[in-house]
Amino acid sequence: MEKFSLSAISPIDGRYRSKVEECARYFSEEAIIRYRVLVEVEYFIALCEIPLPQLKGVNEELFVQLREVYLHFTTEDAQRVKEIERVTNHDVKAIEYFLKEKMDNLKVGGMKEFVHFGLTSQDINNTAFPYALKDFAHEVYYPLLDQLLEQLNGMVEEWKDISMLARTHGQPASPTRLGKELAVFVERVGKQLNLLRDIPCSAKFGGATGNFNAHAVAYPYIDWVSFSNNFVNKTLGLDRSQTTTQIEHYDNFAAIFDNFKRINTILMDLSRDMWQYIAMEYFKQKIVSGEVGSSAMPHKVNPIDFENAEGNFGIANALFEHLSAKLPISRLQRDLTDSTVLRNIGVPSAHTILAFKSLMKGLDKLILNQVAIDADLENNWMVVAEGIQTILRREGVENPYEMLKALTRTNAKVNEQTFKTFIAGLPVSDEVKQELSAISPTSYTGL
Repeated sequence: MEKFSLSAISPIDGRYRSKVEECARYFSEEAIIRYRVLVEVEYFIALCEIPLPQLKGVNEELFVQLREVYLHFTTEDAQRVKEIERVTNHDVKAIEYFLKEKMDNLKVGGMKEFVHFGLTSQDINNTAFPYALKDFAHEVYYPLLDQLLEQLNGMVEEWKDISMLARTHGQPASPTRLGKELAVFVERVGKQLNLLRDIPCSAKFGGATGNFNAHAVAYPYIDWVSFSNNFVNKTLGLDRSQTTTQIEHYDNFAAIFDNFKRINTILMDLSRDMWQYIAMEYFKQKIVSGEVGSSAMPHKVNPIDFENAEGNFGIANALFEHLSAKLPISRLQRDLTDSTVLRNIGVPSAHTILAFKSLMKGLDKLILNQVAIDADLENNWMVVAEGIQTILRREGVENPYEMLKALTRTNAKVNEQTFKTFIAGLPVSDEVKQELSAISPTSYTGL
C-alpha cells in the first residue's frame, strides 16, 4: 500500500482506494479542475461561433488546440492550476489564468480576455459538477448497477423453482420461492432506476445573479438566453435552469441524490436478507483459501461482503441525505455553503460503488443449501393451514379458520400426519379430501 493510502484520512482514499479508483476520474480535485477547463474552453469556442465581432475569423485549428488542453489534461496541468490558485485564492479564477497562459503559448493572447467573458465562477462550477455527475452516472454507476441486476436476474432464473419457507414478523408463513423473493428486489431497483434516468442533470449559466447583466450590457443585440440554452443543453448535454440566482437551485441534484439513496436502501434491504438467509443456513459460502473469518475461532466463514455492503450503503445514504437537504437552500441570491458541500458529492458516490461491489462479491460466494431449506419446510407444516381453510370456506364448511387455528396454534408438534388425520375427519367429499391432501409446504407456493 502506498504511503499516501496509509496516511489518508478518508478510507475512500485510503483502505478502499483500489476498489473505487474509477471515481477519481469524476470527483477528485484534478478531475473537477479538468471539467472546469472543459467548460471554459467550450464557452470560448461558442463565443467564437456566434461570432462576437472581436472573435470573427478565428481559425478552427485553434478550437482543436484548445480542446486538446482538456482532452489531454495532465496532473502537471492540475498542479499548475493549483500553483495559480495559491496566489488568487480563488479556484475558478485560477482556471481562467491557466487558460490565458495556454492562449499566450498558442500566440492568440489578443483574444484571451474572452475566456470567462461575462461569467461568474458559479457558471463554471454549476456546469462542471453536473457534467462530472452525469459522466459518472453513465460511465460507472449505471453499468455497475446493470451488472448487479443481471447477476440477480441470473439467480432469479436459477432458483425460480426452489420452494422456501417465508417468514413474516420473523415467524413461519405461507411458502414462497427463492427466485421470486430475489425478483422482488430486481423489480424495486428497476423502477427506481427508471425514475432516476428521467431526472435532468440541471445546470446554471447566466452571470453574476442569473440575469446576463454583463453579457447584455456588452452585446445587447445578442439573444443570450438562446445562446446559453444551446451551449448548456446541446454542447454540454445538460439541462439549463432558466430562472436562477447566482447559483443552480440544485432541486434536480437533490432528486438525483434522493433516488441514489432509495436504490441504496433497497439494496441494503437485500444485503440484510441475504445475511439472514446465511444465518439460517439457507446458503453456505464459498471458502477462499487463506482467508480468516475470526482471529479466535478458526471455523468462522463470515458474511462480511453483505455486512460491508450494508455499512457502505448506510454511510452513502447519510451523506446523500445531507446533500439533498442542504444544497437547495441558499440565503438570498447566494451564500457559499453550497460550495464546500458540493465538493463532497464524490464521497457518497464512491461509498455506493464500494457497496455495489461488496454486494456482488457476496452474491457470487453463495452456495444454495437446499437440504436446510427443505428441512425448514418439512418442520413447518402448519403453514399449509391457510390453504386448507380457504378451500373449506369454498366448500361451505362452518368455521374453517377456527378449526385450523385450534389444530395449528399450539405448542405441540404439527406435521404431515397431523393434517392427514384432520382431513380424514372433515365433512367434505373424497375428491375435496384428495385436493386437500395434495397441499404440502413444498407445493403451496402460489403463482
